[in-house]
Formats: sequence, structure tokens, C-alpha cells
Amino acid sequence: MAALVYGRWVRPRLLHWGATDDEVDGPYPGADLVADGHRGATMAVTIDAPPDHVWPWLVQLGGDRGGWYSWDHLDNAGHPSAQRVHPEWQDLATGDHVKYRTRRHGIVDAWQVAALEPNRFLGLHASSDLRGRPLAPGRARPSAYTEGLWGFRLSELPGGRTRLVIGGYEAFRPRWLGRMISFWIFPPLVWVMQARMLSVLKRNVERASGANAGVVSG
Repeated sequence: MAALVYGRWVRPRLLHWGATDDEVDGPYPGADLVADGHRGATMAVTIDAPPDHVWPWLVQLGGDRGGWYSWDHLDNAGHPSAQRVHPEWQDLATGDHVKYRTRRHGIVDAWQVAALEPNRFLGLHASSDLRGRPLAPGRARPSAYTEGLWGFRLSELPGGRTRLVIGGYEAFRPRWLGRMISFWIFPPLVWVMQARMLSVLKRNVERASGANAGVVSG
């Protein structure tokens, strides 16, 4: 009974936190970047600021940059995420690497910028074997690996607002292990971190946008 309730009621709500049916079932950029991948979690929030006010916060994502705007003690080695837009972290291009986490003994693993459309979409790609070792681009995949695209799509709404939809694609081999992890483990972990990320981004962007508006009107 617990598994039934989790599978039919709890899990879908965790994976689709804040997203509409169209955002969950409709097309999402980056499908061609993960071979044999399937849609992962799709979560969303409406931000009371235009896309060009949201984009700078996304561009500075990274453990060695502005952080991840989530629970910093869990995903950013205790370093606080940025509370403002930093000009020195605004240069980002396709092919760049965004460090995932900074630890006492150095930086470990990274996302690669696979897609970048200013004020519209940022796609971060990563692939590794099950020991966490990155896979070489263009090489045949081993029998056991994980690959994913983490995307951030911005859509302009009436009234100078933005719809931020975080989604993407994932592949996991062997498939039986991937099904188990995707069903039981990933949903609560992704929800804990990503729901927090959406909340912090909304708060930070709206606060900064409101402060800038106040300066202009003053």
C-alpha cells in the first residue's frame, strides 16, 4: 500500500513540483543531447521579473562561482550561494565547464555547457561511469554509466514576468538499476534540492529586481 501511494500520488508531485501538465508533457530542449535518454524531473516557478533579470543568476551557477541556490551545506560544501549578480561570473559559453562542487581537497566533477541561448535556455550536460569518472566525448559508452542534461528554460509572461522551467533528460545503465534509482531514490532527493533552488532564485531575483526598480524610480 505504501509503494502504491508513493508511486501514484507522492512521486509524481515530487517530480513535477510547480509545473503544469503542458510543461511536463510538452517538448523540452535538449532531447538530442542525451542518447536514449528520457525526461527527468520537470519543476517550475513564476518569477515577477523579466527573463533578462533572471538570466544573470543562471549564468553564474557553479560550485566555483555563484553556487546552486539550494541547501548550501548539502550541495555547495557549506559555501553560501551568491546573494547578488556578480559581473565577473557573467561570461559563459558553450563548451565551458561549470564545477559541481568545491571541497577542501579541490574541485570534483563538473557540468559542461551543452546549450546556451541568452535569456531563453541553459543546458548543462554530464556523463560518467558508476564510479564517478567522466566519460570521454565521442567514445562508446560502457555497459554501466549515467548521463544527463540539466536544463533551465525561461519563457516571458505578460506583465514583465518569467516562467522558469527546470527539466532535462537522463540515461542510466544498466536499465534495471536506473529504474530502481529513478523510482525510489531520485524523486525525493531532486525535490529537496531543486524546490529549494526554485524558491531561492525567485526570492533573489525579485528582491534584486525590486531594488533596481526603486533606484530607477527614485
